[in-house]
Amino acid sequence: MSGIYRARGEEVRAAYRELLDRWPVPAERLVVPTRHGDTFVVASGPADAPPVVLVHGSGSNTAMWLDDVAGWSREFRVIAVDVLGEPGLSAETRLPLDGPGHAEWFDDVLDAVGVAGAAFVGVSLGGFLVTDYALRSNRVRRLVLLNPGGFAPRRAGFMVKGVLLALLGEWGLRRSIKAAVGAVPPELVDHLVLVFRSFKPRMEPLPVFGRLGLAMPVLALLGARDAMLDAAATARRLAAEVPHADVRVLPEQGHHITGQTAPILEFLREGP
Repeated sequence: MSGIYRARGEEVRAAYRELLDRWPVPAERLVVPTRHGDTFVVASGPADAPPVVLVHGSGSNTAMWLDDVAGWSREFRVIAVDVLGEPGLSAETRLPLDGPGHAEWFDDVLDAVGVAGAAFVGVSLGGFLVTDYALRSNRVRRLVLLNPGGFAPRRAGFMVKGVLLALLGEWGLRRSIKAAVGAVPPELVDHLVLVFRSFKPRMEPLPVFGRLGLAMPVLALLGARDAMLDAAATARRLAAEVPHADVRVLPEQGHHITGQTAPILEFLREGP
């Protein structure tokens, strides 16, 4: 039994590798060294194209980008990373969320893949991590945030509901996942059920950012029905502190935002 799993860690990793076999475009699978542990990367698209780094959320991994990567990798070098300490194939190291460790990690990953700077796309915890990096580094050229954490306190009631549903066995677990992420493909639901039967998620509170100083272009896509994060409060904060940001609250979307491959591609095309 490993550090981030209660049990069945190898089964989770094997199921994840099977999902990666469905990657819709040619890709390189890399393990790159960093000062905080080896990091698994899936790189797609022309090697000389502008780079875009994809960062998934908590309790997830690079498989979440299966529906998007074909569209983005035609024009960009798409570098999808497995976050440290999450149920992917990177090291099980968990760094403090309020320190410089993740920024150091991003620096090392970019250096390892030969990228000076890139556009970043982050979801939920990944949105928090890429925003934190943008506040600490000049290597973030453009920033796409999908229901990012760190802009407003997390909804406390959702956690209580999730725990109660999980006590009802697989039915409750599937309901909890649906409440958390909304509509996802059945194969990803099956994978998330396996993950959350086995994985020990982070339990510490997600820090809320101080004053935001984001000078790069920003696109924020927020789900009005997000049960985990307060989309309205996030939108208000971005409007007040990052007035140049393109902030879109999507009325029918929850925490897992779907159908935004094309709008994000349009934003990325505006480069550099």
